[in-house]
Amino acid sequence: MKKMILWVGFISFLTIFSCKDMTEKRQETSLEKKLERKYEKAQDYTYTNWVLKSSDSVRKVFKEKFTSAELTTIVALNRVDKSTFTSVDTLLIPDQFDDDFLAYSPFPYTLMNAKDIKKLAIFSYPIQAYGLYENGELIKWGPSSMGSKQHSTPEGLYFCNWKGEEVISTFDDEWVLRWNFNIQNEEGIGWHQYALPGYPASHSCLRLLETDAKFMYDWADEWILADKETVKAKGTPVIVYGNYNFDGRKPWLDLAKDSHANDISKDELDQIVKKYQAEILKEQKNRASIQQ
Repeated sequence: MKKMILWVGFISFLTIFSCKDMTEKRQETSLEKKLERKYEKAQDYTYTNWVLKSSDSVRKVFKEKFTSAELTTIVALNRVDKSTFTSVDTLLIPDQFDDDFLAYSPFPYTLMNAKDIKKLAIFSYPIQAYGLYENGELIKWGPSSMGSKQHSTPEGLYFCNWKGEEVISTFDDEWVLRWNFNIQNEEGIGWHQYALPGYPASHSCLRLLETDAKFMYDWADEWILADKETVKAKGTPVIVYGNYNFDGRKPWLDLAKDSHANDISKDELDQIVKKYQAEILKEQKNRASIQQ
């Protein structure tokens, strides 16, 4: 996942160029249409922790009790996927299922300091989750598995660079990274689909569920290159913040006792955005001038 070099990104850029018009149309539509959400804030749902005994019993109980849509919600809340959820010893189960995953969001629905930012992705290390904002309004959130204790994802501001539908990691050629979007070219950090085990496990990258990775692959903007070595304009801004308690309890399991245990304060997140606001708006203005 590290040491992704520039020419790989450039080849990926050329390969997918024929699909770019369609992608840009989807991106424009998402920003121009009026934002419609089912709720004006996350719902006050309660949760229960299920202690699991064996993978076989888990599969049987879940197949009998939960629909495929409900299981999709369960795995996302637990930062796992449908191939790994039987490997954990405890699963957080919502007492009420909602067809709108935003109903469970720990991210605030509105950020005033992001209202002038067209698109912004925020990754929270403490709760292993991301939130996507358009002009300060939350449009999507979901689980992630970020850098492990040995290979932590550095905090800070990034910008989307190049992308590839299927990329072979230069760290390990057996790792196939689907819907990969690079955000740090020299170190090869990016977001992509890969197994979510229920804790931070990556080599600095930001692992996602496949449906989320594909959505974000289309949603975010790439850099604009003058040539294969010169960047004219940066892509969508990405903020990574906070620290994960590797020696503590998985924070989402605390929702069983306090349904607001993972809530991210609006004031806190607005202050984090404010720290990078000037640079983000400067790069956004530069991009707009180039695209005129």
